[in-house]
Amino acid sequence: MRIRAIIACLLWGSAFAGAKIGLQYAEPIFLSGVRFILAGLMLLPVMYFRKINLLRAVKTHWRFMLLFAFVQTFLQYGLFFLGIDKVPGATSSIIVGAGPLFVAIMAHLTLKNDKMTLRKMSAILLGFSGIVFISLAKGKISVGNPSFYPGIGLLLLSNIVGSYTNIMVVKKKESNISPYALTSFANFSGGIMLLITSLIVEKPKSFQFPAEFYGALFWLAFISAAAFSLWYGLLNRPGVKVSELNIWKFIIPVTGSILSWIFVKGESPDLPTILGMVVIAAALLLVQAPDKYMNTVIKRTIKSINQKTQQIRHYE
Repeated sequence: MRIRAIIACLLWGSAFAGAKIGLQYAEPIFLSGVRFILAGLMLLPVMYFRKINLLRAVKTHWRFMLLFAFVQTFLQYGLFFLGIDKVPGATSSIIVGAGPLFVAIMAHLTLKNDKMTLRKMSAILLGFSGIVFISLAKGKISVGNPSFYPGIGLLLLSNIVGSYTNIMVVKKKESNISPYALTSFANFSGGIMLLITSLIVEKPKSFQFPAEFYGALFWLAFISAAAFSLWYGLLNRPGVKVSELNIWKFIIPVTGSILSWIFVKGESPDLPTILGMVVIAAALLLVQAPDKYMNTVIKRTIKSINQKTQQIRHYE
């Protein structure tokens, strides 16, 4: 499970470099729409070789799959792109990086077997602090722009919607919908919705793009097809807790930063980002460490605190 979760997050992290290239030539909603349509089509050969009947899945679960396509692809990414245009990069990074926290809270409120624990909350807050540290070090948060607060609201809504899609998959686990069928239909249908919205709102004037754009588009589409298929497959596994699985998403900004250092001109490693990565790594280790080891650490910490408290009282 861990390897698949890491692969999915590494793929999502690599999307930052591809998006920077694609957005040089196309509007954001248009790029997303075409990306998701292509991602949905990419999974058709996979389903053919795995003998997965997409039409049967859609016929049986069409209400859920259509709602999921609207919520996961169209609504979440529509809100995301509307918000990210109104908010500075540092602020948007912090809000998007809080995704695992939103998922944990929502899982605690809606799922009986995924309640919040002190250890889980500590790991989430630790990972989120790493995101905040990196974001604040790279840019200033400015509230002078009148569209700042509406942008914050849109990004928060995008986070909430994205968290809810994870809950939707978990609650539909017993239906045994193939993650490939769900991803293909959601990407393709949601991509059509985004593309239609782009043609109305953005009104693209040209559809002629250089080879660099198509390379980035293909990679972004592959990421959506592969990463979401892996992720929904993990959510369908017995015993998997959505809140703990989403903590792995703290890897995404780390991967994005490293790949930007490698492929984007003018970007190089800096101390704040490296320190933030160390904090995120500590959060992942905290949530993955064996219970027996963590119980020992907690007991020793409590014992140390009690000893220091007694010493202070003694001196008083």
